[in-house]
Amino acid sequence: MPQPKSRKIAILGYRSVGKSSLTIQFVEGQFVDSYDPTIENTFTKMITINGQEYHLQLVDTAGQDEYSIFPQTYSIDINGYILVYSVTSNKSFEVVQVIHEKLLDMVGKIGVLCFVCPRVISCEEGKALADSWNAAFMESSAKENQTAVEVFKTMILEAEKLKGGVQPGKTSCSLM
Repeated sequence: MPQPKSRKIAILGYRSVGKSSLTIQFVEGQFVDSYDPTIENTFTKMITINGQEYHLQLVDTAGQDEYSIFPQTYSIDINGYILVYSVTSNKSFEVVQVIHEKLLDMVGKIGVLCFVCPRVISCEEGKALADSWNAAFMESSAKENQTAVEVFKTMILEAEKLKGGVQPGKTSCSLM
């Protein structure tokens, strides 16, 4: 087996949209029912995708709003971004668009972006926005353990396509 590849992913979004729940479901396989605001947590996990082992470093960020100062660390050595919003909050959808603009201002071109809607009600607007950004889009529920692993696998596959390590092909999906 080839040497493991290291990849760093930042999970961004408005407060209380499920960033930590999605991350913990992926890393630990459990849903945390209580809410404790995140300042910033970093998780690591080894995962094998298509026979290649990856050492993931996941930066679970504090909730952002339109006035948040965007930390420089969110642009250093990041291989991809997962933007999370809640379909039960128009504000979170608006803020994720502001976050996208801040990312563009800070890093120029965003290489890899996944757009995640963590509660399955209606994600049509999110899908349309993700398409306009040329980003992968997925619906997910950390509570029901729906697609948490697929979200992070999609992120890695998108990053590998950018680096030329995976055959081109659209890996975005919408799972319910």
